[in-house]
Amino acid sequence: MSPKHVHMGLTTHPVISITRQSRFVCVLGLIGTILALTGCQTSSEPSVKDSQPKARELVDLRTRILSYTRDLDPDGPYSPPDEEQRARLARGVGSLLDGDAREAERLLAPVGLGVTRITDTESGRRYDEVAATGSGESTRWGRLYLNADSRVRWSAQVPHPVADRDTEELGVRLLEDTPGGALVLAGAHRRAGRGDAADVAHREDSAFHGMVMELQERGVPGIQLHGFAESTTDRHDAVLSTGATESAPGEVSALADRMEAEGLRVCRGWSARCPLEGTTNVQGQAAQRQHATFVHLELAPDARGDGRDADEAADALTGLLSTWAND
Repeated sequence: MSPKHVHMGLTTHPVISITRQSRFVCVLGLIGTILALTGCQTSSEPSVKDSQPKARELVDLRTRILSYTRDLDPDGPYSPPDEEQRARLARGVGSLLDGDAREAERLLAPVGLGVTRITDTESGRRYDEVAATGSGESTRWGRLYLNADSRVRWSAQVPHPVADRDTEELGVRLLEDTPGGALVLAGAHRRAGRGDAADVAHREDSAFHGMVMELQERGVPGIQLHGFAESTTDRHDAVLSTGATESAPGEVSALADRMEAEGLRVCRGWSARCPLEGTTNVQGQAAQRQHATFVHLELAPDARGDGRDADEAADALTGLLSTWAND
C-alpha cells in the first residue's frame, strides 16, 4: 500500500468525526447565544406584563369615583404639593401615559400616590387609576383615570367636584360612555384650605394642573366641566368657550350646534360676549401656549345631573368625544 493510501486511510474518519462534533458545538453555541441575548433583553427591557401596574382591583367605576368625591367639604383641609412633589408627580403621570406603569409607580410612591389597574364590573373596561395610597395630604390632590384598553385620545376635567354640583357625575358618565378617555378629578372642594388654594382651575401649583399638562403635552384634547348657578344667567343653559383662545375648531362649533339641536340655549364664547368664558382658567391658558385643544363648558343646574336637559347635554358631549376618539 502506497504512502498516499495510508494517509487517506488515517485522515478520512477523523475528518468526519470532527465535522459532526463541530456541528454539534455550533448548535450549542447558537442556543447559548440566543439564551444570553434573551436574558440581556429581559433584564434591560420590561415586558408588556412588567409595564402594567402591580395592583389590580375589580370595582364599580361609578361608585369608586363618586364615593371619593361625596365627602368633599368646603371647610376641609387642603395643601397643594410642593415644587418637588409636583415635578415627581408630573414625571410619574408622564411615564404612565407613555406605557411604563412600573416607572410611574416608582416615581409616585414617595409622594403618597400609586397606580391601580381597575376593571369596571358594569362594562368590563379597564382603567389605570392614579390615587393616594394612604391618608396623608395626597388624598386631597385628586385622581386620574386613564383608559387602559386603548390609547388615550381625549380628557374630561372636573376641577370643582361637589362645588359645581353634579359635574363629577357628568365626568364619570362621559368616561363610561366613550372609549379612549381620561378623567382628571380634583380632590378637594374649591373652598377648602386657605384662600383660593383649592381652586385648581385658577392655580398652577396643583396636582390637577400637572396631570392636565401631561395630557396637553401629548396632544390630548380636553373638555373642562363647570356649573353655574341659576342666578348667574337665565338666558343660557350652556356657555361654551375655548378658554384663552378666541376661536373654535370645527368639532367644538359642531358641539354647540348639536346642543342647540337638542333644545339647549348655548352662548358661544368665540363669537359672542358670554358670561363665564373661562379666559382666566390656567389650564386654558396653558393649552393656548401648547397649541392644544381646550374646551371650557359651563352648564346650568338642569343641564347636569339627572333630567332631560342633562341627558341632552351628555349626549352632545359624547358626540364630541367620539369625534376626538376616532381622530
